[in-house]
Amino acid sequence: MRLLPAAIAFVIAASAYIPQAHADDQLVANICNYVQADDKNRLRSKLTESRVKLRNVYTGIQCNGESLLRFAMLSNANDVGSFIAKRLSTDDLSIKEADGKTVLEWAQANGHGNNEITSAIKERIGG
Repeated sequence: MRLLPAAIAFVIAASAYIPQAHADDQLVANICNYVQADDKNRLRSKLTESRVKLRNVYTGIQCNGESLLRFAMLSNANDVGSFIAKRLSTDDLSIKEADGKTVLEWAQANGHGNNEITSAIKERIGG
């Protein structure tokens, strides 16, 4: 009789555990390729197919040493960059990256202050 409540508690505890998504190398390569090609539909399909939420893996993905949003700006991938900005939390958009600048600060300093991606980020964070 004591075994049943313990088994039920174990099942409930085990079902509450949700592993954090980790992007593998091939997935990262595909994501970077789709960003560079400004292919929002294929990016969305790949994320859905891989059962990965962008906000769960964003900070772990770099393309050519840049974050996804910076890489999108450098690649003139406005559709994909705007899509990414709309999927991220305001915390992700406000994080200072390796160089100590947020995405917006970097965009302003590198001549990307007036593009669609920067506008989408500003709209998302309310600035």
